[in-house]
Amino acid sequence: MEQGDRTANRWADQLGRYPAVVRSIGAVVSGLLLFGSFPPRPWWFLAPLGIALLTLVLRSGAGLRAGFGYGFLAGLAFFLPLLPWTGIYVGPVPWIALSTACSVYVGLFGVLARLLGRLPAWPVWFALAWTAAEWGRSSFPFGGFPWGRLAFGQADGWFLPAAMLGGAPLVSFAVALTGTCAAAVLLAVGREFFGAHDSLRSSAAAVRARWAAPIAAALTCLLLPLAGLGLRAALPEPMAGDSTITVAAIQGSVPRLGLDFNAQRRAVLDNHVRRTEQLADEVAAGRFPAPDVVVWPENSSDIDPLRNPDAAALIAEAARRISAPILVGAVLVNGDRTTTNSVMVWTAEGATGERHDKKIVQPFGEYLPMRGFFRLFSDYADRAGYFVPGHGDGTIRASGTEIGIATCYEVAFDRAFRDSLRSGAQLLAVPTNNATFGDSEMTYQQLAMSRVRAVEHGRSLVVAATSGVSAIIAADGGVRQESALFRPEALVAQVPLRTATTPATALGPWPELAAVLVTVVGAVVAVVRRRADRRLPESAGSAVRG
Repeated sequence: MEQGDRTANRWADQLGRYPAVVRSIGAVVSGLLLFGSFPPRPWWFLAPLGIALLTLVLRSGAGLRAGFGYGFLAGLAFFLPLLPWTGIYVGPVPWIALSTACSVYVGLFGVLARLLGRLPAWPVWFALAWTAAEWGRSSFPFGGFPWGRLAFGQADGWFLPAAMLGGAPLVSFAVALTGTCAAAVLLAVGREFFGAHDSLRSSAAAVRARWAAPIAAALTCLLLPLAGLGLRAALPEPMAGDSTITVAAIQGSVPRLGLDFNAQRRAVLDNHVRRTEQLADEVAAGRFPAPDVVVWPENSSDIDPLRNPDAAALIAEAARRISAPILVGAVLVNGDRTTTNSVMVWTAEGATGERHDKKIVQPFGEYLPMRGFFRLFSDYADRAGYFVPGHGDGTIRASGTEIGIATCYEVAFDRAFRDSLRSGAQLLAVPTNNATFGDSEMTYQQLAMSRVRAVEHGRSLVVAATSGVSAIIAADGGVRQESALFRPEALVAQVPLRTATTPATALGPWPELAAVLVTVVGAVVAVVRRRADRRLPESAGSAVRG
């Protein structure tokens, strides 16, 4: 036993000699834990552990600059393995650049944590700082990049039901607070057993004072996930609603993956027409119920059917065969040679005029900001499109149903469905094209976002993907049906239509903005106190000299 104690002490001494190395390793491991919590892995519980470890690193005495550095390291360890799909077909530069930019916000979280760590109830301030950092990354620059928010790794977890109360920001806050409270408990235990005070001689009052905050943190750490479990009972029943509708999601697949997935544009359109007509035959044979509306993916017709009579005729014939309107994802060419990424309602008689033009257009993919500058870094810059954003309310009407649309990239943004819910959307749809990202984890990450949105707004949601994964998602976030990758499939299900509003939908962005404002106020108070503390020794020194 004594030999073991001596060995442990030697290791502790060695680690104490290299605190920066130990903290750096801890930061990297924390980022890897956050990555491990994301789909397709079901290890959602790793996220609070990652936050807890990063909190321990940031509480271990580092300054503001070091706080940024350790946060940045954790961000790199998180985003580099999370986002390699962004560089599959364009090389590593965009992937590394995007991961680095996202990591800067985790570095800023490290700075905020070092500032706010001296305030009372610091675990809450840490969680607020994480929420503020996620808001910043989701907003700036170029409209932001929300991918990798803690909430989007929780589709299979206990925290998911919190989305109906405060959306993705509340889920992220709950995960972060669980992690920071766990770190507070560990620090208290370490201080009790390895601290300078003599716990045997401490008075009962002193012990209670020391443990009041850690016990509160421990209770919070336990109650937050348990509260999420309890909230499951408040989620809508999968088939409960005002009425029902039968929907079909068509996954036609593509001739090839990658940036040139749609080089054979007619083949992509033909695939979706063929699978829709096959479904019509299956309906006629009684194997599936007749759908009231059919959802095709984004880019299912990159041939503009408003300008190409052949494409229009093919889509109209498919609608006639299936006896239902089709939501067609199409690229439309405008008079000024710009394009819109649109979802149109098409019947056997042609386009109905109902249409959603994608409002949140993807920078560096659908358009390129500062094109001349970024052309210097990659030949792929000129392959970015010239898409322009739409200005509708995000809702289209088909078969008498108001359907809220978020096309592909849009589903990552909290604001994507807000306008459509205000306009009365009873059902949500996410037409998406994942063929440009191969067989990467991107499609599963995006599917998890759709599950969070379904719970957030209390609506059934249909995902239609060109190459997969397509899905029918219930309002409780459960996946009722799911397709395989790279295989033509049709998913058909009866889903409820709802008009009830969740608290998250009613509150909109205000809780998150309030959290950001409180964080800013806390940071200002912390800076003022920090400067005051620095002036005290100077004043004392002047008094002694006087």
